[in-house]
Amino acid sequence: MGCPLRNVIFSLIIIIAAVLRHSAATSSYPKEALPTKSGYLTVNSTTGSAIFYTYYEARTTCHNTTTTETPIIIWLQGGPGCSSMIANLYELGPWLLNQDLSLQPNPGSWNRIFGLLFLDNPIGTGFSVANSPQEIPQNQHQVAKHLLTAIKKFLALDASFKTRPIYITGESYAGKYLPALGYYILKKNSVLPVENRVNLRGVAIGNGLTDPEIQASTHAVNAYNLGLINENQKTLLEKLQLEAVELVKNRSWSEATDARTRVLRTLSNMTGLATLYDFRRLVPYEDDLVAKFLNNVEVKKALGVNESLVFELCSDVVEEVMKEDVMKSVRYMVEFLVKNTKVLLYQGQCDLRDGVVSSLAWMKKMKWEEINGFLGAERKVWRVEEKLAGYVQKWKSLSHVVVLNAGHLVPTDQPINSQVMLEDWIFEKGLFGDEKIEEMVMMPSDFSGSV
Repeated sequence: MGCPLRNVIFSLIIIIAAVLRHSAATSSYPKEALPTKSGYLTVNSTTGSAIFYTYYEARTTCHNTTTTETPIIIWLQGGPGCSSMIANLYELGPWLLNQDLSLQPNPGSWNRIFGLLFLDNPIGTGFSVANSPQEIPQNQHQVAKHLLTAIKKFLALDASFKTRPIYITGESYAGKYLPALGYYILKKNSVLPVENRVNLRGVAIGNGLTDPEIQASTHAVNAYNLGLINENQKTLLEKLQLEAVELVKNRSWSEATDARTRVLRTLSNMTGLATLYDFRRLVPYEDDLVAKFLNNVEVKKALGVNESLVFELCSDVVEEVMKEDVMKSVRYMVEFLVKNTKVLLYQGQCDLRDGVVSSLAWMKKMKWEEINGFLGAERKVWRVEEKLAGYVQKWKSLSHVVVLNAGHLVPTDQPINSQVMLEDWIFEKGLFGDEKIEEMVMMPSDFSGSV
């Protein structure tokens, strides 16, 4: 795993967490938990529309690795229109919310050895500002254009950022944002001088909606094979799925989105599950804690946000504006990415919306000269600290991971395992390759949360 002190550090984090949970005030953002940087990245200087960001510097670095070589992870939430502050405070950020709205350190944070940047995308989402609904992106090209503008402005905030490797990550509807952004960056890089390029090194998509036409066709057979519906229900669900597919073929995009929603709603009613995001759960994910916390005036002040802004986990306005984009595939962009950088696709085993069967269905259709090599590659058992964590299948630039005992929000359900997965993939360690990296030297103070 590349970190011999992990068990000791984990124990220290638990102790720190207990102290902070006892002492933290619920009405403010504790100073030690504040981001390294946060604020706004303007995407339209005329109207003032801007993307809100929070950034946490890496807690530690590897031996012989300078600050200018430490990777930066960029996270995008899904939706469309859901805030990345969900991931920040409920999934993979350095501090997670408790039920009483206090914060505790996250032992599975993705900024253990990487810089971690959260972007509220597109404008109009979370704390991001859209001057008018007309400015909100309606398609993936517009999304990518705004994001690249924001990312370049972020990289200009610190001279050390310019040369650092960039990895773009996210989940759910980011299964469309990320291929679009990666595609756009690489196309732009090809016509720019080296000093003006974004140093993109890889794309990681968790439980992504990437090829909706194919993915919408998998729900019935998946639920049936899990024993969640019977033969008659499977037949009805397949009929609804076919309606969605036909609407896509007719390019009736808005109607196709509604048809997919009917499929998911019907599946939910048939199964009686608390959430399709994780068929094991008796109650949905409690990410509403994030909205409660971020609508506190003192918290807004600490983050540099206008106190009058009302934070919403997911924006109905953004969702409506992007409705015609939902069922459009970006598979061709992933096909471009695997030829030009490395790609990680990972799924929580228990996700019924954008899970394993859903992703494998479209991956098999990829137009990539190495796809047969990938499909024929050995699927290896993955263990973390000698405990079964899931399965890894890798060929050339494409990796696929199934994370056991996880739903749609993989980092929430398996914090340590998701952290190990990302670190091993980036450094090509373990099942992702044989390359070794230097041992990491960490002091307990590195995990105190101070920035």
